[in-house]
Amino acid sequence: MNLSLSGKRAVVGGSTQGIGFAIARELALQGASCVLLARNEASLKEAVSKLDTSSGQTHDYRVANYAQPEKLKEIITEYVKEKEVHILINNSGGPASGPITEAETMAFLSAFNQHLICNHILTQAVVPSMKRSGYGRIINVISTSVKIPLKNLGVSNTIRGAVASWAKTMANELGAYQITVNNVLPGATRTGRLSSLIEVMAQKQNSSVDQVEAHMTEEIPMRRFADAEEIANVAVFLASPAASYVNGVSIPVDGGRTGSI
Repeated sequence: MNLSLSGKRAVVGGSTQGIGFAIARELALQGASCVLLARNEASLKEAVSKLDTSSGQTHDYRVANYAQPEKLKEIITEYVKEKEVHILINNSGGPASGPITEAETMAFLSAFNQHLICNHILTQAVVPSMKRSGYGRIINVISTSVKIPLKNLGVSNTIRGAVASWAKTMANELGAYQITVNNVLPGATRTGRLSSLIEVMAQKQNSSVDQVEAHMTEEIPMRRFADAEEIANVAVFLASPAASYVNGVSIPVDGGRTGSI
């Protein structure tokens, strides 16, 4: 099985922490050079410094705010003038929690721009170089909510579903160029976002954080949360030559929690 990404270059969104950083780290360990995208320059510099360079990889970063799609477009357009991109990891922090009946309309518009529109901007920018090189992997980190909606995540459920449909359509159009488009659907993963969601739930339920965590893990067949590296491993497989015939799929990485086949 060929998992080597030597000579490949990856653009990784939301990559200074959590799942995004774990993916960047694993891509680098397989030989890829990475350019990290995030809002905080200090965090980007620190993240880049932690990536493996033992195979001659060269890593870089760009300060990018997904709340400003037009600015993101300028940044990625300039980057692809200089560098070929073979792998794109579309990853961005999820919308705030809350029931859909209480969601403001602007929350949907903001999340749509941050997730679907920014994914589209980045994809359009990198596809030409993928076509030239004959190698392309577009991997979207979404959520298991595209299979079964999650409680108290009304805006997220809605927008994540739109991204999954966008990705399937893109996979159908790009497959002829040997460019694959796939989705990784993380379950409950030990990240800052999960900790924040648990704290909100604990306050609303007048429970302790430990009680909420215990209840959540009872719903997971493996009885534990994922580590970010476990999500990253699947993303890196999809980015590799070994996954050359995997296209247009959404893969839950959730310890078996999602109740659909």
